[in-house]
Amino acid sequence: MLIIDDLSLRIAGRLLLDHATLTFPAGTKAGLVGRNGTGKTTLFRAITGELPSETGTISMPKGTRIGQVAQEAPGTSEPLIDIVLAADTERAALLAEEKGTRDAARIAEIHARLTDIGAHSAEARAATILSGLGFDEAAQKRPASSFSGGWRMRVALAAVLFSEPDLLLLDEPTNYLDLEGTVWLENYVAKYPHTVLLISHDRDLLNRAVSSIVHLEHRKLTLWRGGYDQFERQRAEKAEHLEKARVKQEAHRKHMQAFVDRFRAQATKARQAQSRLKALEKLKPIDLIVDETFRPFDFPEPAKTVASPIIALSGGAVGYEPGNPVLKNLTLRIDADDRIALLGANGNGKSTFAKLLSGRLKPEAGTMTVAPGLKVAMFAQHQLDDLRPDESAVAHVRRLMPEAAESKVRARVARMGLTTEKMDTPARDLSGGEKARLLLGLASFEGPNLFILDEPTNHLDIDSREQLIHALNEFPGAVILISHDRHLIEATVDRLWLVRDGQVRSYDGDLSDYKAEVTGSAGQSRERKEAREADKASKAEKRREAAQKRAALEPLAKQIRATEGLIERLKRRIDSIEDQLADPTLYEKDPKAATQLAKERAEISTNLARQEETWLRLSMEYEEGMAA
Repeated sequence: MLIIDDLSLRIAGRLLLDHATLTFPAGTKAGLVGRNGTGKTTLFRAITGELPSETGTISMPKGTRIGQVAQEAPGTSEPLIDIVLAADTERAALLAEEKGTRDAARIAEIHARLTDIGAHSAEARAATILSGLGFDEAAQKRPASSFSGGWRMRVALAAVLFSEPDLLLLDEPTNYLDLEGTVWLENYVAKYPHTVLLISHDRDLLNRAVSSIVHLEHRKLTLWRGGYDQFERQRAEKAEHLEKARVKQEAHRKHMQAFVDRFRAQATKARQAQSRLKALEKLKPIDLIVDETFRPFDFPEPAKTVASPIIALSGGAVGYEPGNPVLKNLTLRIDADDRIALLGANGNGKSTFAKLLSGRLKPEAGTMTVAPGLKVAMFAQHQLDDLRPDESAVAHVRRLMPEAAESKVRARVARMGLTTEKMDTPARDLSGGEKARLLLGLASFEGPNLFILDEPTNHLDIDSREQLIHALNEFPGAVILISHDRHLIEATVDRLWLVRDGQVRSYDGDLSDYKAEVTGSAGQSRERKEAREADKASKAEKRREAAQKRAALEPLAKQIRATEGLIERLKRRIDSIEDQLADPTLYEKDPKAATQLAKERAEISTNLARQEETWLRLSMEYEEGMAA
């Protein structure tokens, strides 16, 4: 059992936890959630004893083994399998002692203990964990130094999982995993035999791997039963109940106050008035659940539309070394309204394919046809390092708007979701989420027709991920998405492409099918496959039908766009007239002009109402035509 009692934590003078209390039963698997910067990682540091508390205590049973992923990824020349095996320090110590002793009794004790801790199956368990995290048999025998930093962090994760601590602390473990690794980890944590406290912003992981949610908000800790969706629903219900109680209490307060105001001066009612006054003083206000403010994403619309297909590949191949393509036989097309997620384990070529589409790599073979005027934007996590560390967000944007007024530059930064106080902060001092917002805004600055996003959520909290979903769904261009966040994929895309074995092909299934395939579970039932086939009616056919409808309704769409433009011009003219009429000196200097402006405003207002009715009628006709 983990007991947090009256805990206060402060970092650099900032109070993160204020007399927080929480009892965490043994064997509980919980997700620790809260906005970025609220102190989740700081709490982990306090639990491990790295950070002293200002007040209160953290207690757990004596001898509790705490495990967390090492901050420094292993980079030695040792094989991966040996690094993972060494994480079980008791096993390693017993094996070393066995080699150095000749005491038969002690050797017998060592063998008995090795049997108790499952030492003889250790290599198989370590290999299984490494395999689940993406390392095949050959890779497990390679030295850690031959892998990149992200893959080494997987080794560090494998090591702590293999050591099987009594209290497992995981801080954003999916940040360096692909979708396949995330699915495997979800299953592993769900079956883990001891206590788990997991910091994550992955909604699916929090729904399926844990049974409780610990919410850190307003410097307090609250334990909620169930996964993240249940927590969100329960919290919303509680907020609604509290609001109703507040309204009821406020009505009661007003009633008592009215009695006091009316009768406190009357001798016959003075005692009752005084009694109600004391009751009023004791009536404590109800603490409502108030969500902290969040900033939405806002991606600019394409400056002009381009015809489909925006990109067409025929027999294409791409790689980094001539004659040694990473991907080949690429015959695909991307339409102007496509929403596609790329599936496949890391190392199979998803990022390579994204670079080909963005023009950062050229095809080695075949043909790649790009629509005239196509604008492509790409976001990738590694690009965070490309931000100029000494420059603020305003300075980054000013480079793209050198002639613009300061107010317009700052307005554009605000559209990226950065608060006023963060606009002038050097990039090096921004949080990971703030850097990601800035980079997303810079990447989409010119209004792309195709937006490619490679793991955009790694530094975003759950609320920011939801805002990203809304922004992508409102974005009118095409989207190519690479992500381990299944909720993001399911909420934003309608097509899946699988990158595997040097190929990119349409995936005939949904994410549930893919998860079953990755975990090796018994695939889909025949009934489900037949139902999907019967219901599918070919997405390609549906897109062709939609394209034909759009073509037939294009004259109507042109009228709608023209009407929208006229409405905007009329609104701007009304705003201009009202600015002039707001000047009090106008009526003294030129009363005729004031009268004429007022008359013009009335005429424009009438015209505006007429145009808005026209727009509504045309829009309804268009929607009915598309729905037919």
